[in-house]
Amino acid sequence: MLAAAVLVELFTSEGCSSCPPADAVLARLHRQETVAGVELIVLSEHVDYWNSLGWKDPFSDARFSERQGDYGGRVYTPQAVVDGRIDVLGSDERAIVTAVTAAAREPHGDLRLTAAKKGVRIAVAGLSGHSDADVMVAVVEDGLVSKVERGENAGRTLAHTAVVRALQRVGTVAAGAAQWSAEVPVPSSDSWKEPRVVAFVQDVRTRRVLAAGALKK
Repeated sequence: MLAAAVLVELFTSEGCSSCPPADAVLARLHRQETVAGVELIVLSEHVDYWNSLGWKDPFSDARFSERQGDYGGRVYTPQAVVDGRIDVLGSDERAIVTAVTAAAREPHGDLRLTAAKKGVRIAVAGLSGHSDADVMVAVVEDGLVSKVERGENAGRTLAHTAVVRALQRVGTVAAGAAQWSAEVPVPSSDSWKEPRVVAFVQDVRTRRVLAAGALKK
């Protein structure tokens, strides 16, 4: 039985020459059981502040830059944020694994995602000791590839895993509540070939991720 699901967010950009190694690390974390007994939920969030430096990242969004800034502290790429609290260099796989191992020891709730007629049903249980918390839904795609024509990565073909196509708040868990459930809509687009759905619960005050999960195919 898995001890916990731990969320790893990678803030990256196709305009950043230091980012491809971090993208590769995220892909490995997604494919392999890197930490025994821990389910890794990974998100690749492409920031937009590199777009004026020669190459506009087709997956970038100002909302991801804003989300990165909301964590406070340093803002850089590639940056990995583990469970909303631990800042790690995104290309340092060993440091990410260490952070994931530490995060997994902390109490987590259980989040279950199931397909529903109008989207997905999210059921969260076992939460404790938290302020008001946002219930977030992300639509992600794997296996996305770009041929970069300009900027620091000009001439390179870059592959990406768990690229966030949409991220939205779908509900709020009241402070101290142990459980929450609802059926919620999921964003869609004809341009998304094989989207997956990820959900997580994040404390509004501390930014700690209280629970996370992915819809199983």
